[in-house]
Amino acid sequence: MATLVALLGAGRIGKVHAKAIGAVDGAMLVAVADAFPEAAEALAQAYGARVATIDEIAAADDVDAVIICTPTDTHADLIEQFAKAGKAIFCEKPIDLSIERVKSCLQTVEDHGATLMLGFNRRFDPHFSAVRDTILEGRIGDVEMVQITSRDPGAPPPGYIQSSGGIFRDMAVHDFDMARFLLGEEFTTVYATGSVLVDPEIGKLGDYDSATIVLTTASGKQCSISNSRRAAYGYDQRIEVHGSKGAVSAENQRPVSIEVATEDGYLRPPLHDFFMTRYTEAYAAEIKAFVEAIENGTQPSPTGEDGLKSLILGEAALKSVAERRAVGTDEIQ
Repeated sequence: MATLVALLGAGRIGKVHAKAIGAVDGAMLVAVADAFPEAAEALAQAYGARVATIDEIAAADDVDAVIICTPTDTHADLIEQFAKAGKAIFCEKPIDLSIERVKSCLQTVEDHGATLMLGFNRRFDPHFSAVRDTILEGRIGDVEMVQITSRDPGAPPPGYIQSSGGIFRDMAVHDFDMARFLLGEEFTTVYATGSVLVDPEIGKLGDYDSATIVLTTASGKQCSISNSRRAAYGYDQRIEVHGSKGAVSAENQRPVSIEVATEDGYLRPPLHDFFMTRYTEAYAAEIKAFVEAIENGTQPSPTGEDGLKSLILGEAALKSVAERRAVGTDEIQ
């Protein structure tokens, strides 16, 4: 029997998740809610679903689960509403930009025994998953250092910067989760630098568009992260993991993986233009994992706790830039 899913939010990421639901056997999109009726209607028609309000979805008997793709400042309230309504919940990161609010939300989820999965889709990318599988198989020995490069093709509009949480709590948070995923240890120290090199408007809003972050665990393992809001050559997503017996890496992906050799040299097609196409497989795989967890009655991963830990790293990075020093995660917690 199919898991019946409602989608909250019909914007850019909502469309990505609607496509992912359609690609997963055992899942069916039955309802769409959005503050803009035209957006909800267009997406609902495309997938044979109905348009409904959030309250109608919470009360609906034919909705097993919800996928939350609404603005960040609504996430915690919606998670709590649907936890109380007995629905399984998938929520795009972050739960909230306040650590205390995240903690209270997770307590509500626990009190109602709700299923909650957080949208760290990169864990489900087949290339990054293969990197982790290689680590778990012991082929590169003990992991010692991780390098993550994550650069967007262009900066988002100012309005997004103001509401998203900025480069550390919105963009780098995916890299924090990937670093934890690959190293298998919690980070105790964060040192970050931030600059405004792309768009002066970002600086006027109190954010940065270029950042370098070094994370260290108690045992001394390290992760370095390079973030930029501008990559003229496309969506830059790379990982390298160095271990005691070798290394494993995941290179940039292209829509077409070919190489042409002529008298002009070796040429390859451009990179993906952004996350919507680069992580298509990952979005489908994470929704599949969410549906399987519902069917099996298990708690899915990544969890709300994973979201909290990555948010703490983001707050530590902000504090590090402001105070120009390494910041212990215990200072944030």
